[in-house]
Amino acid sequence: MKEDFLHYIWKHKKINFRNLQTTTEEVIVVKSVGQHNFNSGPDFFNAQLQIADQLWAGNVEIHIKSSDWFLHNHEQDKAYDSVILHVVWEHDIDVFRKDNTAIPTLELKNIVDIRLLGNYQELLAKDNKWINCEKDFASINEFTRDNWLERLYFERLERKSKGIETLLAQSKNDWEAVLFKMLTKNFGLKVNGDSFFSLAQSIDFSVIRKTQTNQQVLEALLFGQAGLLEQDVEDAYYLGLVKEYKFLKQKFKIDHTNVLPVQFFRLRPPNFPTIRLSQLASLYNAHTNLFSKVIALNNLEAFYKYFDVTTSSFWKTHYNFQKESKVSVKRLSKSFIDLLLINTILPLKFSYSKFKGEDIDTEIIEIANALVSEKNSIIQTFNSLKKVSKSALQSQALIQLKTEYCDKNKCLQCAIGNALINK
Repeated sequence: MKEDFLHYIWKHKKINFRNLQTTTEEVIVVKSVGQHNFNSGPDFFNAQLQIADQLWAGNVEIHIKSSDWFLHNHEQDKAYDSVILHVVWEHDIDVFRKDNTAIPTLELKNIVDIRLLGNYQELLAKDNKWINCEKDFASINEFTRDNWLERLYFERLERKSKGIETLLAQSKNDWEAVLFKMLTKNFGLKVNGDSFFSLAQSIDFSVIRKTQTNQQVLEALLFGQAGLLEQDVEDAYYLGLVKEYKFLKQKFKIDHTNVLPVQFFRLRPPNFPTIRLSQLASLYNAHTNLFSKVIALNNLEAFYKYFDVTTSSFWKTHYNFQKESKVSVKRLSKSFIDLLLINTILPLKFSYSKFKGEDIDTEIIEIANALVSEKNSIIQTFNSLKKVSKSALQSQALIQLKTEYCDKNKCLQCAIGNALINK
């Protein structure tokens, strides 16, 4: 037995509230169960109860055993002086206030539906499952599942928006600078994401604004900050970048001391940092005021068209500075643009709409549902239980479900867990 199950029973009234009595057989009439408190202090604030003929307003504390009151030292904490009801699974000792009056106690173990308890125990049985509900996941009806996944998607956007708010404060409310930092990080993908982000953090965005009209100058800035211009290469393009970067360092007083080194190891050549940084430079060279323009876009095809950029000409025959390769135009693929939309553009559009006090949830849902589902181990395993992830909205929601609910055993806060417990 766990306390969170008792919280669930009280909060959702999973007992017969019409026939409640204290351990001393006084009738309890619940006017309000109170507000669930997830921080320190009593478990439910501002409950309203009638016990016998007395109306009470105060807090409710919940324990497995009554004696847990003393185990947790509540008798020494003023925050618990206003507890009007002690809800316990098993009553093993009376609990008193400081004025020596007994705190009324409600014992649950004989009034909880045995089927509800059995479903709960079965769900949380520890037998090396990937998720607690894996054998029943496929049985959840579509309406319950899809509504919960949509809610989880926005919960994930809310979580991402907190990081965006931090970047916005660091950038002195410059949304263009925030977009640059997020885009740069995501151009680095998983392997070079942290390195690319440190690169973006090392440059004031005003420098990007001043250099983006000339692609080679912008490339010199990005390659130099990434530490890629410290090689022994005899090539006119490379030497031009080195010369330009030395000038930029002196002019803008910048350095790359704190930029994390980029990696080439185990990357496919199209994902080499050289290629991704050239594509990023092309994007900013092609579009000024990028933030305002991507915020205005509202359909998938428009995004694909807008992000249809390639590298500068040198990189058509190279993947690194040393070795020439056969000619290939290295455009941003649709799958790569999808990742930018999932991890940068949609979270940014959501955060900006919150900032402006606007509701664009329908627009975000339409775009996220139009994007193909991501492919990773979490999505593949969910799909092996039941083919459920068909869009980016669902894949992002399933990642949120696994990491924030399943891995933390928060079945009682999950709509799927609730459905199974109450079946």
